[in-house]
Amino acid sequence: MTNATDQKNDKNNSSNDKSSGDKQSGLLASIIERATKSGIGRKKLNPSAVESAVAKNMAQIHKNPTKLRLAFLGGGSFGTAMANLAARNGCDTTLWVRNKRTVKSMAKLQMNKQYLPGYKLDDRLKYSHDLESSVKDKDIIFLAVPSSAFRETLQNIAPFITGQSIVSLTKGMEKDTFAMMSDIIKDVLPEVSFGVMSGPNLAVEIMKNMPSATVIASNSEPLRHAVQAALHSAFFRVFASDDVHGVELGGALKNIYAIAMGMAVAYEVGENTKAMLLTRALAEMSRFGVETGANPLTFLGLSGVGDLYATCGSELSRNFRIGNMLGRGMSIDAAVKKLGQTAEGVNTIQQVHEKATKQGIYMPITHALYAVIYEDKAALGVALHLMEAGFRSDVEFVMPHDHSNASLSAQMKKSADDLPDTPAKDKD
Repeated sequence: MTNATDQKNDKNNSSNDKSSGDKQSGLLASIIERATKSGIGRKKLNPSAVESAVAKNMAQIHKNPTKLRLAFLGGGSFGTAMANLAARNGCDTTLWVRNKRTVKSMAKLQMNKQYLPGYKLDDRLKYSHDLESSVKDKDIIFLAVPSSAFRETLQNIAPFITGQSIVSLTKGMEKDTFAMMSDIIKDVLPEVSFGVMSGPNLAVEIMKNMPSATVIASNSEPLRHAVQAALHSAFFRVFASDDVHGVELGGALKNIYAIAMGMAVAYEVGENTKAMLLTRALAEMSRFGVETGANPLTFLGLSGVGDLYATCGSELSRNFRIGNMLGRGMSIDAAVKKLGQTAEGVNTIQQVHEKATKQGIYMPITHALYAVIYEDKAALGVALHLMEAGFRSDVEFVMPHDHSNASLSAQMKKSADDLPDTPAKDKD
């Protein structure tokens, strides 16, 4: 009996005999064709074997709750939600928070009063402000700290690493280096087994037991299975991938477009505009991913379009809220201060703008946001430019386009110069 993967491969092979016009019909067909040509299409997997292995690991966890010993570093909303999920699944779980007073408060109230007020945490979840005791003798260490603190945290735990695996929960890039979190792990702890986790994972919804899912990406199959066993539950599904770069890139890039969507909503745009922005964002993400070595198919999954949709469509998203405040006339500094949490997209816009400009990757939405936030260009003028520039193809990373970053900058400047003077919004 052939499995689903073989059937899809057979279908793709037969499509190669069609005309070039047929090949370009449909988003999925175009992406599959590009993945095949580039040699980065997914390897054949045996779904039955994978599911069997995961089920076996999960059964062992349920029989012996202390089998997996986990540490979650970072007491923000997502780190707390994941730690709570693991503890509820019976894993020996410790949540590390830097501030001693916060640790005492969480242990006493069984609640993260700052980031998840009103949500009771599992009785079995442990809390600590001692980094060494938190990570020592653990099986997996999950890092859920801001990207700005990621390298320092790894350097701090390096003396206590004796074979533990590292999983990044951070969705962002290191400032000024364009290093992804996996790059930092390989740099600081080159010998450890590591993975990254990403997906449409709004922490409040996870705490409410609303059905959710995520992706664990790693080159280590045992680590993928261990994370699935630790976090998988009736309300939280954990899928696996071996495209570490693609999964991680999707989680970082979507924050850019959540800021754009927040600004658009502040201007009370219609549903057509939102749909256009969402789909152009996905094309832009995919194009950037392909140019930097990711599998384009990854962007059709949970860590790509899934995370993009959730982050752009919810006021629970920190990046959406930042964009909304910017759209209402706040300065970037005032918006970040009012948010009181890390919005990774602010740094990511700058990082991606600079890398795309240097490598000639066409990223019109990202460049437009950079112009508004960092060059103080009028948002209306930039938006008009994006509409006037237009596109010759729908899926640009598959079909060639006739625009460049140089022409984009020139047209953006012209649009701003042609815009009639209007009173600027008051900035907080």
